[in-house]
Amino acid sequence: MKPKITIKIIAKELGVSTSTVSKALRDSHEISQETKERIKAYADHYNYRPNNLALQLRNQKTKVIGIVLPKIVHHFFSTVISGIEKIASERGYNIMVCFSNEDQQKEIETINVLTNGSVDGLIVSIAKESLRNKELQHFYNLIDNEVPLVLFDRVHSSLHCDKVIVDDVGAGHKATKHLIDIGCKNIAIITTPEHVTVGLDRYQGYEKALKETGRKIDKNLVVNVESDNDSDIYKQIRELFKQNIDGVFAVNEIYAALAIRVAKEKGLKIPEELSVVGFTDGLISEYSSPSISTIVQHGFTMGEQAAELLIDRIENESENWKPQTKVISSYIKVRESTKS
Repeated sequence: MKPKITIKIIAKELGVSTSTVSKALRDSHEISQETKERIKAYADHYNYRPNNLALQLRNQKTKVIGIVLPKIVHHFFSTVISGIEKIASERGYNIMVCFSNEDQQKEIETINVLTNGSVDGLIVSIAKESLRNKELQHFYNLIDNEVPLVLFDRVHSSLHCDKVIVDDVGAGHKATKHLIDIGCKNIAIITTPEHVTVGLDRYQGYEKALKETGRKIDKNLVVNVESDNDSDIYKQIRELFKQNIDGVFAVNEIYAALAIRVAKEKGLKIPEELSVVGFTDGLISEYSSPSISTIVQHGFTMGEQAAELLIDRIENESENWKPQTKVISSYIKVRESTKS
């Protein structure tokens, strides 16, 4: 059986650019007859069939950007949408927002619908299930067919496209260092499963800060939240409090708020007996009692950067294009949940 052929493979084998292959297959006058015949012969030999949806996407501009997010209720994602919408509006584009609900199949179906001539490009934060299953073929297909794509927050190193991320390792380090600096001795972390890249990176920052101060990593103080169900998360966090802890770094504000709730039920005084640092400066962090010290993630800026990258890619098709990764720095906002 002949291998599946993509535009990138044809370009590599014949020593031309992907843009040249694409134009030759469309019988563009910009490509010499000799080159067109050589490319078409190779494509025919390997039964290459173009992705009609991707071709339609490239050839018929809609001035619409598709956005695929994991969850509908999340302060961080709402700020990202605001940033995207601002830049899109300034540059004459509209946005279409969809949600995968952390489901791999829903993500695949949503991307298929959006690339059926509905949008000019996509901005995506990858669903947990796709990361857990390491099922990213739908993104490889987009890249192979030169569909403009920007990933943000949840990305994967194997995907050769533009990305916008937070310095999650640095952010995890800042949060943990703050707890160390205010005198916490036994610092726990409430994080995501290891397949979720942002949680893994924040854990690495936590680990780095502890090692720098000569502390051992106690796996009993590490909670990897496996469920999206609030009741299950609450149970896992309650188990953590069987340990002797005086500091908690939670990789999102929901985990931080639940940790404070459990601590209060245990009769612990915050911040005198337990200090808590969360992640993402949303309404939960600001209006909890006590208010939660948190890592500020700059979702609005991430949205702006993602939109700029995508629109530049849509409007400037270049044979020399190389994917960029924009890294957004963060800082800690100290509130009532940590000792002064």
